Amino acid sequence: MGGIGIWQILIVALVILVLFGRGKISEMMGDFGKGISSFKKGMTEEEEEASASTAQIEAPAKDVKPAESTTSERSDSAN
Repeated sequence: MGGIGIWQILIVALVILVLFGRGKISEMMGDFGKGISSFKKGMTEEEEEASASTAQIEAPAKDVKPAESTTSERSDSAN
């Protein structure tokens, strides 16, 4: 007696269809689909950002050599 049968589901669906109409339900489902698409797009972008930041961390650092300057060049330019 506690289970939901096919007839109860059909009655609820019929009541929803009568209350909201076919156009409104179609519009709500379209908005729902757009939300899912937006969510998937956001998840993909987040994964791309995470992989890009991981690639930056794993990239080897370049050795930077300081510019060599001699003391004679400095003293000549001062005179």
